[in-house]
Amino acid sequence: MPKLTIDLEPVGRRTEIESGATLLEAAQAAGVELLATCGGQGACFDCRVRLARGQAEPPTLEEQAALTPAELAAGQRLACQCIPTSHVKVDIPPESLSTPQRLSIEGQMVDVEVDPILLPLDLTISPPLMTDLRPDSTRLLAAVNQAGTHLSRRLLVDLSERLRRYNWQVRLALRGSEIVAVLPHQTPLLGLAVDIGTTKVAAYLVDLANGATLAKSGAMNPQIGYGEDVISRIHYANTHADGRRILQTKIVETLNSLITELTIQARVSVDSVVEAVIVGNTAMHHLLAGLPVEQLGASPYVPAAGEPLEFPAAEIGLKISPGGYIYLPPNIAGYVGADHVAMAIAADVHTTSQKVLALDIGTNTEISLAVDGKLYSCSCASGPAFEGAHIRDGMRAAPGAIEKVSLGETIKIATIDHRPAVGICGSGILDAIGELVKVGALDKRGNLRPEHPLVRVREGKREFVLAPAAESGHGQDVLLSRSDINEIQLAKGAIRAGEEVLLAEAGIKAEDLDEFIVAGAFGTYLDLASAMRVGMFPTLPLEKFRQIGNAAGAGARQMLISRKKRLEALQFSQHSRYVELTLHRQFMASFTEGMMLG
Repeated sequence: MPKLTIDLEPVGRRTEIESGATLLEAAQAAGVELLATCGGQGACFDCRVRLARGQAEPPTLEEQAALTPAELAAGQRLACQCIPTSHVKVDIPPESLSTPQRLSIEGQMVDVEVDPILLPLDLTISPPLMTDLRPDSTRLLAAVNQAGTHLSRRLLVDLSERLRRYNWQVRLALRGSEIVAVLPHQTPLLGLAVDIGTTKVAAYLVDLANGATLAKSGAMNPQIGYGEDVISRIHYANTHADGRRILQTKIVETLNSLITELTIQARVSVDSVVEAVIVGNTAMHHLLAGLPVEQLGASPYVPAAGEPLEFPAAEIGLKISPGGYIYLPPNIAGYVGADHVAMAIAADVHTTSQKVLALDIGTNTEISLAVDGKLYSCSCASGPAFEGAHIRDGMRAAPGAIEKVSLGETIKIATIDHRPAVGICGSGILDAIGELVKVGALDKRGNLRPEHPLVRVREGKREFVLAPAAESGHGQDVLLSRSDINEIQLAKGAIRAGEEVLLAEAGIKAEDLDEFIVAGAFGTYLDLASAMRVGMFPTLPLEKFRQIGNAAGAGARQMLISRKKRLEALQFSQHSRYVELTLHRQFMASFTEGMMLG
């Protein structure tokens, strides 16, 4: 009987099932824990998923009872009832997963002087009388008593009701000459900082008066269901009549859910969130803002906009204060976006007098180099291998993912949440390859040595078994193959080539660096010794490295509370010289060398 391949996103797991099996059975075989309170009988409706690609048998009566015709038309199904008839890709919403993925929202936050974009103004306004019949807006502006002050129609919608509810004692949020919020007297003004990654979203609620982070949370980027990387999402937006709007709607819905979660955590009103700073790579930036991305998918890959953007949050349906604004920092190039600018600001790359290389590792890795006041940047197509994609047992950082590997007399592994292994995530893959190099089981070209005791030869293929079926969480071997190792070689080769090209442009060598900064979710958990052992990073003293977590989120928070930081971000983007790797004379040689292990 032919087997069918099932891709489970955003978990990043791929499995094979026999024809006639359900999507719930596929998820269980892959170690992905879907909610199924009724035991798969179609009675609880907990296991909702979306069929993003491929075909399946028609909806059952249980599905027709649980889902509306519009939901069924959009591909929504019950996993316990849906039987695929082809290879399929399944988009699993967070509420259908019983165990969440690990989301890196931590980042080193350097205190910055508050240089507010918005100012509070507390007023007591005289109420209308028969002898004073001025409109509510007129009496409000008269009380402000500042020439040029105005408020938008968005605030007029419920201004009269608010003034009376607050007994004519209000706090205004002033953004320059515009009133963007009318709040109860003495209400703290809050801001939202967001880093939209290709895979994950990190969000922070910040007090604009002192920069304190009041709440933070994360979520998977729902656009994964439409493409696991930037290129595939650009393709979706360009080849579907409503593709761009769908991708925008999906991310805005997730941001609104995070806003609700954060304000509940902090026990504050959404109305008090009066400003948002949102960063992301150039494609995420454009898709959020509703800008065209067609030109990002074709040479010479230029952004539609590079300058900072600011516009009312209501324009895209972001549910903060009705008059609140969104600020999007500048982009440098088609594949070096506002998230990298934010990372550089948080790490002070733009002001350093030292020789500093900083990189943010992801499906697209951005690198900046500061040398003698000069700034260089580039982008590497490192691909989604470090997120577990295209790896036989690869997965994202979820419970049961192997994240650490040590080889000695025995194979030692550590999994997320200490669950039985069901796959391996990026940091674990890098560890495993580094350890195989260390013990001599892997040669420089990435070939497993068949004579080594850790290498198994099965059906003519060489494999390294990390967790045998008897010890795994799904009754199957968790292993690495030659093709898995090749995917990592391609990814780390691209990153190493980017590092070497920028060093060459600046006329220095790796050993001249004073500091090597590693940012991003994957950079948070990778083992530096493993990264050097496999040749992804140059061999340097460990004290020269600094792992700073989600620095893009930290930079967004800084720009939320500081005009100065917004200006620095603009200056960094303008002064950074972008180097197009594919045109550089040294790129192919560096990439080929970077593919080698050790």
